[in-house]
Amino acid sequence: MTQQGSSARHRLVPSPAGRIHLVEQGDGPLVLLVHGFPEGWYSWRHQLPALAAAGYRAVAVDVRGYGRSSRPDAVAAYRMLDLVADNVAVVRALGEESAVVVGHDWGSAIAANSALAEPDVFRAVGMLGVPYTPRGGPRPAEVFARMGGDAGQEEFYVAYFQEPGRAEAEIEPDVRGWLAGFYAALAAGTMPPPGAASPYFVGGGGTLRDRFPAGPPPAWLGEDGLDVCAGEFERTGTTGALNRYRNMDRDWEDLAAFDGAPLVQPSLFVAGAQDASVAWLADAIGAFPDTLPGLAASHLLDDCGHWVQQERPDEVNRILVDWLAGLPA
Repeated sequence: MTQQGSSARHRLVPSPAGRIHLVEQGDGPLVLLVHGFPEGWYSWRHQLPALAAAGYRAVAVDVRGYGRSSRPDAVAAYRMLDLVADNVAVVRALGEESAVVVGHDWGSAIAANSALAEPDVFRAVGMLGVPYTPRGGPRPAEVFARMGGDAGQEEFYVAYFQEPGRAEAEIEPDVRGWLAGFYAALAAGTMPPPGAASPYFVGGGGTLRDRFPAGPPPAWLGEDGLDVCAGEFERTGTTGALNRYRNMDRDWEDLAAFDGAPLVQPSLFVAGAQDASVAWLADAIGAFPDTLPGLAASHLLDDCGHWVQQERPDEVNRILVDWLAGLPA
């Protein structure tokens, strides 16, 4: 399994958020790596050396609100177009004109919208875990409010995250324990078995953590990796990360000009076959011939959950390097 090499460099660069912290390794065409929730640049620790060895300048950012990047106070400062602007600022700060952007989870949506809104900057887009879903349909808050499990007696996690302070009150008294359970709940081999109560829903008067598996973190993360992730959120809190969820209606309004728009750049999709997002968004994956006309390949990895580039780093690295090698210069 690949590991981060000593040649990785940490930097702070200016952005509309104030500053973005990034870790870069290698020289060559720029590949920008964007993480999801609740992670950070560290989730790309296996991809940085692999991409560098293949001849690329690999750069993993802490999205605004995470790690050593700026954490604006206003909830509205975490809207999608602001995160797109951060990505553009990173490319410019690194002295580049364009980049390939690859994202996982929320990072997949940030990568896709970066390519959609700034096609002259982002020449290709890789999406991990969450497929491209064009803007459209009803207001997101209405959709998620209706997604109650168990005959409407449960609350979907996205709706649960909407009220500022509510999820923070669950997570922050024991960040390390909460993260261990959350990572395990969405990973192959440790996620709850079929028929068990879903960790994506909150029962009446309960918390998300009530349904997380107990025990150590998944083997692909380990105690040391969990220490890294927990240490960041213990220092920063979780509000900046959770504020991404609190801007979905703003994004729906801001991105109205892109309603139903296809993503025309060369693209790639990779996900774990056991990732719930694959089932929830099966229609989006089925629509790829229309929504992703530049799609080179779509990979579903067996025996893999949500944390695809960490659960299956070597396979993901091979897929990324092969795809990058086939892109137009």
